[in-house]
Amino acid sequence: MDPAGAERDIEPAAAGTLRDFERSLPMQLLKAREAAMARFRPMLRAHRLTEQQWRVLRVLAAWPDIDASAVARRSLLLAPSLSRILQHLEGAGLVARRTPAGDQRRAVFALTARGRARFDAVAPDSERLYSDITRAFGAERLATLYELLSEFAAALDAP
Repeated sequence: MDPAGAERDIEPAAAGTLRDFERSLPMQLLKAREAAMARFRPMLRAHRLTEQQWRVLRVLAAWPDIDASAVARRSLLLAPSLSRILQHLEGAGLVARRTPAGDQRRAVFALTARGRARFDAVAPDSERLYSDITRAFGAERLATLYELLSEFAAALDAP
């Protein structure tokens, strides 16, 4: 990439104009996401999971007994979508819902034994893809990308 071109991309566009569509930040982020997900989708399909279902399983594997709002926040899913996903995963026997004794209005979710087995089956394939991505992009550059994306999100989330 031309460093001078990169500088032009972050400068404000002239009044009444927009920066080039292909160089807009949302488009670049979407292109990067699609490039990454193109690697993961076939593997997830082979395991009979959608991207969103896998995100929910990953959250539940990391944070068992978590409520739906926390699952939604961590998996970046809207509540209506999450409700459908959780119903599907419950129906498939991968996720269990329970009501904590101290709060009958609240439901918490966890992987079932079957859900843990599915997670354990998918995880090595997922890690192989991460290894492929690391080899293609470089470990140091990938670590920098993670750091920059995290800082970027935090900066835009700041009040």
